[in-house]
Amino acid sequence: MRIRPLVALATLALLGSSCSLANEDDKSDDAAPGECGDVVLVTHDSFDLPKKLVAAFEKESGCSLTHSPAGDGGELTSKLTVTQGDPIGDVAFGVDNTFAGAALEAGVFAPYDADLPSGADQYLLEGDDEGVLTPVDNASVCVNVDTAWFADNDLEPPTTLDDLVDPAYRDLFVTPAATTSTPGLAFLLATIGEYDDDWVAYWEDLVANGAKVVKGWEDAYYVDFTFSGGDRPIVLSYDTSPAYTVAEGESSTAALLDTCFRQVEYAGVLEGAANPEGAERVIDFLLGPEVQAALPTSMYVFPVDADATLPPEWAQFAEQPAAPIEVPAADISEHRREWLMEWTDITSS
Repeated sequence: MRIRPLVALATLALLGSSCSLANEDDKSDDAAPGECGDVVLVTHDSFDLPKKLVAAFEKESGCSLTHSPAGDGGELTSKLTVTQGDPIGDVAFGVDNTFAGAALEAGVFAPYDADLPSGADQYLLEGDDEGVLTPVDNASVCVNVDTAWFADNDLEPPTTLDDLVDPAYRDLFVTPAATTSTPGLAFLLATIGEYDDDWVAYWEDLVANGAKVVKGWEDAYYVDFTFSGGDRPIVLSYDTSPAYTVAEGESSTAALLDTCFRQVEYAGVLEGAANPEGAERVIDFLLGPEVQAALPTSMYVFPVDADATLPPEWAQFAEQPAAPIEVPAADISEHRREWLMEWTDITSS
């Protein structure tokens, strides 16, 4: 999917070729091999879970879990689509609602009626009539502001998408590109959901107002954002980001909750999997209370389990939007290429 705020360092160890998710030292000698067998979990590159949780799962289930990173959310979906029926693993995690329509259309996943935790049914994908995708986590892409910078410069921060085209905020906003970043794509979808056919005119105004487009989230947040030493106090990031800019009990940044597009990540059994029963066990593991409670600190996302306990900083500073902007998955699948071509024409002119 996407690299979340401050997650880059935490995920470096998982990037690259297929590998075991648990260190050999963490595996118990009295694990139960043969009860589940080998299971290959295909994910986006940002996947990360505490090794002790994985080792405990392997011991309890008898599964031997192998992790196979497959790029960002878009690359993951593409690889799963072209290998449909002869999959590169047994179970996949990380296809989100911006790409899920394409996976459904291609028949990538097999049905699995998982036992969802409390509140998770609200994240089920519209149009998934066969029940092949199981929601695991969510986070919203939102415009963020450096509140300390605005206070120091005696300027009221923006609050809405409309504000970003106001001359008062000329040359202050930076966003990752929609073509090279899943947060950037989510922001494009937010503007489409907000303005419908007028989104093109909105982007023309946004570019004319000095919005800067960079390759990825890391470039925007760690290079151009004033919190990181850059010169732009408005950045596209996540609703979770303010929880990681806390000092002395206060956050110096804020997410603009009227600008958000929610991303939900799903897991699914791959059609034609060599070990579908093992794949189902992995999905149950991802929905379990231990993993759900670990998601905020391991992958910087909200759990779908409404009863999961959030870290104290999240409860105070990682506020979720009450009504995120929405675009149906079927519309995204049908128009993504067209929208991206139009967006490229606007931002490259």
